[in-house]
Amino acid sequence: MVSTTFLIGAGLLAAIATGIVLWPLWRDGKRRIWGTLVAAAIIATVGLYQWLGTPAALQLPDGQSADAPRTLEEGITQLQAALEKNPARADGWLLLARSQLELGRTTEAAAAYERAVQLAPDEAPLLVEAAQARARANPQSLFDDTAVQWLQHARQVAPDNERAIWLTGIVQRQRGQDEAAAATWESLLSRLEPAAAAALQEQIDIARGKPPTPAQAPATPTASTSPSPGLSVTVTLAPALAARAAAGQDTVFVIARVPGGPPMPVAVQRHPVQANPLTVTLSDADSPMPTQKLSELTRVEVFARLSASGTAMRQEGDVESAPITLDLPTDKVVQITLGQP
Repeated sequence: MVSTTFLIGAGLLAAIATGIVLWPLWRDGKRRIWGTLVAAAIIATVGLYQWLGTPAALQLPDGQSADAPRTLEEGITQLQAALEKNPARADGWLLLARSQLELGRTTEAAAAYERAVQLAPDEAPLLVEAAQARARANPQSLFDDTAVQWLQHARQVAPDNERAIWLTGIVQRQRGQDEAAAATWESLLSRLEPAAAAALQEQIDIARGKPPTPAQAPATPTASTSPSPGLSVTVTLAPALAARAAAGQDTVFVIARVPGGPPMPVAVQRHPVQANPLTVTLSDADSPMPTQKLSELTRVEVFARLSASGTAMRQEGDVESAPITLDLPTDKVVQITLGQP
């Protein structure tokens, strides 16, 4: 039998992996997000048990049995050894890819995703996840030709996959196909909640060269509504950026995203640059996509960007802070200094 310690370790590894990247949901997934995440965690745990929980599967190449993994590093090592013996398991490569992402090994994760896609080439969620990981491994966060092919095939297999459509628009923007990106994103508008649709419409307008509209203050909650849990962030400009602040032409983006996950934000706000510290509260109302919201995360990565172009796409000359990772929910106010050496 497998020890309790091993099962706990397997569950921990699966839970971490599940927290890295949210599987795209079914069309009605907005009402079942939590259930989907729990189910994914269970599936991942069972998958890890199948790989590492059976003594026969734990036989390393030298014939010795491995102990239960005590850390994520050990779990990855044992999983790699199991995959050397049985490389034809797409679920094993997927679990390895997600675990490598948790450790920040984007190149290794992209390679593991590629092996998984080779074994399961018609799984749309896998194709989208693999394309995101490949872009994350790129120094400029670009989607290369292979990632684009995966997204195109994902849309052939699952035409209504919202994340594949969203990412296709990002690819088009990266390649200067601004009108095509706007048209692609417009196909999503009718499916989104009002706040998400407004955020996406803003990106559509920017892609078409329209000036961005000033950010509107969030409506004050009434007695019949309850505000979503928020994350408070204070952004201060270092003295070296005083001249840019005085010019008043730049924009500050405050961004939250999944640690080790895709580059797309789960929440983002845009504000005119100012010399005084800027304090904002990120919430579900700032989510650009309905399939992934801040209140559903237990861990988040927060950073800020000073943009001369005023667009959400990172451009040359932008100043970006180092990301800060923290657990949610939290009452802590995240302190960010832009331009700090």
